Amino acid sequence: MSEEQLMTDKEFDELDRFLMSEQCSDDAMTMDALHGYLTAIAIGPTPVTTEEWLPRVWGPDPEDEPEFRNSAQAERIRTLCERMLEDIVVTFAVAPKDFEPLFCEHQWKGKPVLDAEAWAWGFTEGMQLGTAGWQALQNSPQAGLLRAITLLGAEEIEEAELKLVDDPLKCHKLAIEIEASIPQIHRFWAAHKKLKAH
Repeated sequence: MSEEQLMTDKEFDELDRFLMSEQCSDDAMTMDALHGYLTAIAIGPTPVTTEEWLPRVWGPDPEDEPEFRNSAQAERIRTLCERMLEDIVVTFAVAPKDFEPLFCEHQWKGKPVLDAEAWAWGFTEGMQLGTAGWQALQNSPQAGLLRAITLLGAEEIEEAELKLVDDPLKCHKLAIEIEASIPQIHRFWAAHKKLKAH
């Protein structure tokens, strides 16, 4: 993978600063949520246009759109979001084993633990854009691949499932489960698309 294709640290920081700035609503996605969201779009069953996915980055409502300083800034931020998506697409095309979800890391009882909650929530939001398309996976024997994502990312889970996410170590283990399941979800949809093409 050539370096030109990848988003630079400087571009990453620029987008991160913008999402956290006063120009965005409190409901705008954070970088980890955005990464999960774009991953679902990149590996999912149906193509989604920028016009379809970009508004949700700013928040659930149309009035959440940022107060861009000018059209140049709006275009720049759009380009950075598209670059992030392109990064994910290219990684899966060229070196799927190199894909790493963008999880936060915290200290818990003196040990580092992964926090995949925002990432998983972003992924579930990405799935909403093609709900009908995702049914094939949800109805298949491989539906369990979405288990950890749903446990950490769904707005609501069953009461019986709450005990699976009630401490940081359990959530850390689910984060590792997500990391292992994403390449498999990608393979599921790649095979699914091939079958449909024939």
